[in-house]
Amino acid sequence: MEIRVTKDGPYLVSGNLPLAKVAIGSNKDGESVRYDWGKPYKDQRQYALCRCGHSAHKPYCDGTHAKIGFDGRETASRKPYREQARLIEGPVLSLTDAESLCAFARFCDPNGQVWRLVEETNHAKAKEDFVRQTCDCPSGRLVAWDNKTGEPIEPKLEPSLGLIEDPVEQCSGPIWARGGIQIIAADGFRYEIRNRITLCRCGASKNKPFCDGTHAAIKFRDES
Repeated sequence: MEIRVTKDGPYLVSGNLPLAKVAIGSNKDGESVRYDWGKPYKDQRQYALCRCGHSAHKPYCDGTHAKIGFDGRETASRKPYREQARLIEGPVLSLTDAESLCAFARFCDPNGQVWRLVEETNHAKAKEDFVRQTCDCPSGRLVAWDNKTGEPIEPKLEPSLGLIEDPVEQCSGPIWARGGIQIIAADGFRYEIRNRITLCRCGASKNKPFCDGTHAAIKFRDES
């Protein structure tokens, strides 16, 4: 199972990875609190996903990237996550935060934000909220760590791809690569395998191939 980034072109997906739309569900205050999964697309062993944001056949590539001269140069850091992330220590659990990976899903915001909650993880409710909200971060920007074991606290995710939709922001978000899928750069570099990764599909991220939240600013829409 892998996703290959092509030079100024689409993502080539192989390994029979399930693909479905997934909406960020919100509470009455508009806060991100859950994921609402849609029906999966027809299973395919291999497929090409649009990376420029302009395909008329989204989520699949239709060759438009070549017509518009899409610049898909990869600018993201190739350092391992832990070398990019800052550590915030709490009394029971700790938090690592690689801000450049932020996909603007906002699961970090409820209950006073995870950066405050980590300081209160010696209290049961705060600890529960902190773990849930951190694990819901689709990009893996935020990771919770058990201070006793030194191990990360990660959700169990089956390898799959989600096309994130954000009704609150009225936009379409990134491709959510779940469950440890290998991402391979156009030059053959293999990015660190992580449980949660978000890939840009609006074409405007400054941190390609990863999402940096720009889809929300430009109100990218996938009308497929």
